[in-house]
Amino acid sequence: MGNIENQIEQERQNAKIVCSIKGDNSRDYAAAWDAVEELQAEAFHQRQKQLTKTPFKTNCDINPDVVECRVYED
Repeated sequence: MGNIENQIEQERQNAKIVCSIKGDNSRDYAAAWDAVEELQAEAFHQRQKQLTKTPFKTNCDINPDVVECRVYED
């Protein structure tokens, strides 16, 4: 989750730079803030996905090789 938060912060800084150079009425300004909003939406979806996981699923994500989490194909 930290990686996407870092990306959001980088895009925010980029948007601020674009604003100072191009102004807040430019297309580049709008595109820069769109990128921030898209990353924020993705971060939200990732958090929601984490909230819907059961403790068992979370444990299996962390420790996929434990016996309880192994998946056997027929």
